[in-house]
Amino acid sequence: MKRIFAFLVMLMTVILLGTLMIPALAQDGDYPPGPEGAGEGGTIIDYYFGDDPSTFNPILASDSASLAVTGLFYPAIVGIDPVTGEPAPNLPGSVAESWEYDETSTILTVNLRQDLFWNDGTPITAADYVYATSAVRSGVTSSPRTSMFETLDDGTPAGGKIVSIEAADDYTVVITFTEADCTAFNDINDVSLVPAHIFSELYGTDYALMDEDPRALPTVTFGQWKDLEFAPAERYSVIADQSYPDTLLGFVSPGEYVAQNVPDTNVAVERLLAGDLTYGVVPANRQAEFRGNSDFQVFEADANSYVYIGFNLADPTNPQNGVDENGELIDQGLHPIFGDPAVRIALTHGIDIDGIVAGVLQGNGTRINTHTYPLNWVQAELEPRLFDPALASQLLEEAGWVDDDDDTATPRVCQGCLYATEVDAAFEGSPMSFTLITNAGNTIREQIGEVADQQWADIGVEVDFQAIDFGVVLEQTGAQTFDSYILGWGLGLPVNPSADGIFNVESDIVNDGFNSYSYYNEEYEELIDAGSTVAGCDVEERRAIYERIQTIFYEQQPVIFLYSGKTMAVAQNWVQGWNPVQWAAAHDNDAWVITPD
Repeated sequence: MKRIFAFLVMLMTVILLGTLMIPALAQDGDYPPGPEGAGEGGTIIDYYFGDDPSTFNPILASDSASLAVTGLFYPAIVGIDPVTGEPAPNLPGSVAESWEYDETSTILTVNLRQDLFWNDGTPITAADYVYATSAVRSGVTSSPRTSMFETLDDGTPAGGKIVSIEAADDYTVVITFTEADCTAFNDINDVSLVPAHIFSELYGTDYALMDEDPRALPTVTFGQWKDLEFAPAERYSVIADQSYPDTLLGFVSPGEYVAQNVPDTNVAVERLLAGDLTYGVVPANRQAEFRGNSDFQVFEADANSYVYIGFNLADPTNPQNGVDENGELIDQGLHPIFGDPAVRIALTHGIDIDGIVAGVLQGNGTRINTHTYPLNWVQAELEPRLFDPALASQLLEEAGWVDDDDDTATPRVCQGCLYATEVDAAFEGSPMSFTLITNAGNTIREQIGEVADQQWADIGVEVDFQAIDFGVVLEQTGAQTFDSYILGWGLGLPVNPSADGIFNVESDIVNDGFNSYSYYNEEYEELIDAGSTVAGCDVEERRAIYERIQTIFYEQQPVIFLYSGKTMAVAQNWVQGWNPVQWAAAHDNDAWVITPD
């Protein structure tokens, strides 16, 4: 995926937040602990819900549970400052000491720190980054990161700006881009470093072997934690790694970190309230219970994320990539219902987004018109598509989906709808019926699905809403055989307003790309490149381009953008040393002391 670190699902252990609000902590004279406190600071108990991690290999990881685990063990080449949200050298847990471009701005040289070691004592070097990126570029793994590259090893266009990644010496990486680009720098963080000496023994250059055992436990790692233990459907746990050099206190204070599997977010909240969890992220519909609760330290802000209803715009019976091996567009056909933008706009008017924010979220969120979530630095002025069932019904009638019996208890039928007139005349008379799926255990999304089911039924649209295992959701969306779904994007850093990697055609790859909707718009594709190649990367010129992108999304409604939530992270009041900052609420967990009564 292009810029996967710009479009990550939100992790439990490092929550990206938008406002600097540091709580006053009640700490006694025993904090911070002395060196003798290494590993004696108690156990952090966190949670994850739904499916277990699908892999412990960072090259393959794409689901939130897997990314949370692999993030504990494998470093990024460039660190993101948790206060500014921008790339910076010499940050804890990251590898880059400095970097510079050549005079053409197409060749980037990254100088690596020479004081970092895997926990078996092997130096972390350029070879570790080159091995990981080579595995991705091979195209033979299930890695979702291939589109960081211009082409794959076999010459297949991949849509990215990186031409090559090479090791000039043990501590120097040279990255060549296709052109000077304002955003391509972010692509280099798509892939974490891995211990090449271990991965080479396991897989050599037969990278496809990785998918045969994706849950192979990591043996050599880097970070505050080591020695992963995994109990499926129950928990995973790690212990402190005192060899980690970038601790805040000179050592890792907690002795263990545990993430317990819970069936849904409501169970997680109940366990937090009962004192069974040390720390956690609170969903919007339960946040009021923690405000003013003296048992907890609370940190909240606008979320760096949004939730949406995604539509399959192409033929779900014949999934195709967006482009062929020569970069030429592939005719993907039309979804019988969602292939028509007029229908998508009608359905947007048929769901009460403001009511969802006020009711389901209890006001802890902001409705959005496109991907204009509050932390996006570009905000085009667009009128919200308000809840208007009468208008929604009118638009559906005009789109050829008619209520032929004046009874919304039965679905509308196609009478001159786009699919019947342009694709298959035999579709005439077919009912307006489709499936809507989301991940079970996410109680907010389940409630949104119930709202959509009922409100669309009221305008004559038949919806089969299903809350199913997250893994099955990912299978169906990846295979592009779905009708529609409710999911969210937890967005990474630095903030990138172009939405490439999610909506661009090169990311429309069956079982691999994030553009599972199969959205394509020629002007949008041109604007992506225009915004990233502005002379001098002028901010205002780029802003105008990205405002136009937001307007295109508004006019075509490829998905229904719902809301950006208010994020809340909480820690028990007996957690000492918790000091969340602007973009990371748990950045300092190696310094925590957990002292429950």
